[in-house]
Amino acid sequence: MIMADMAASPNPQTSNEPVIEVRDLCNRFGDHIVHEDLDLDLLRGEILGVVGGSGTGKTVLLRSIVGLNTPASGHIRVFGEDLIQLSARARSRIEQRFGVLFQGGALFTSLNLQENIAVPLIEHAGLKRPEAEKLARMKLALTGLSPDAAVRYPSELSGGMVKRASLARALALDPEILFLDEPTAGLDPIGAAAFDRLIVTLRDALGLTVFLVTHDLDTLYSTCDRVAVLSQRKVLVADTLEKVAATEDDWVQDYFNGPRGRAASYAFRDHLEKRNQEQ
Repeated sequence: MIMADMAASPNPQTSNEPVIEVRDLCNRFGDHIVHEDLDLDLLRGEILGVVGGSGTGKTVLLRSIVGLNTPASGHIRVFGEDLIQLSARARSRIEQRFGVLFQGGALFTSLNLQENIAVPLIEHAGLKRPEAEKLARMKLALTGLSPDAAVRYPSELSGGMVKRASLARALALDPEILFLDEPTAGLDPIGAAAFDRLIVTLRDALGLTVFLVTHDLDTLYSTCDRVAVLSQRKVLVADTLEKVAATEDDWVQDYFNGPRGRAASYAFRDHLEKRNQEQ
């Protein structure tokens, strides 16, 4: 069984205040029901990991919250406002407080990195191009990319650099909530671990709240304060890793306590022991 001291250390900035409240959410595509009566809270300051088997609608849920998918019914309250009921203008103002990193990066291939990141600064913040590109270079530096990366194009980058550049664009407008869709997918273990550390560092430094869709057990252990499991069209459980891993459900037990789950927990326990020895 996974023990509490193997999970990421609790974030002291996390509060019990929900910045996102999803209630009775239903997502349907034709006759196919993805979610039904789904409830979920995202608490201010936390990193919430969202996991589930294939077809459980992890990305659909993210897209519903950020406004890229219109639910069949239900309520999505963000900062106390019901997004589904708001006018397009009012909703747009709230959505500008979001930063989104899509699984594929979604960078414009015809623009270099500083131009990519300058786009939302010009379109939404009204900055002039020189000022926007200067700020874009600062965002790239924030994600650990070197100054010369600013003039490179997405096709010239490694997978890890694309992820960091996409994260820099997600941070362009100084969001309060960061949405990450499979951020370590396609990265080698070293690159994925470095990206996990970056997420936690940025959350702590910038006071972000993070909604993280992932299938990566190492990411769950090293970054998440809570984990929500999607199953049977709804959130089966949303709690600390210890409590989630103790849930009496076949998929949960296979996922967290199977061979890969045990390997991830052992690896993270070793990491904690080394860190404690260094301190």
